[in-house]
Amino acid sequence: MSEEKKKTDDPVAIFILGELHGAEAPVSPDNLARAYYKPRAKKDERPDTWRKYLPAIRQQALHLARTGRINIIRKGEVADPKAPIKGLFKLEIAKN
Repeated sequence: MSEEKKKTDDPVAIFILGELHGAEAPVSPDNLARAYYKPRAKKDERPDTWRKYLPAIRQQALHLARTGRINIIRKGEVADPKAPIKGLFKLEIAKN
């Protein structure tokens, strides 16, 4: 199996693509992390436990952007995924 195929099979990447396909507007990584955490939440966990999923969401989003499957939106414009991304950004499916 190729390295590219392995990265696409990542459950976080698949989740991101699924969430973005149904979205009408760009989605923030925070909202994706909350949605990814929600079915995994336990009753005794702190309310901000979703934050532990944020690095995985950001990493896979960056990978998906570099492969051209999604766009990173910063200040209303598509950002270069190869450049450092600082500050707030949102994600959307790439329009081909």
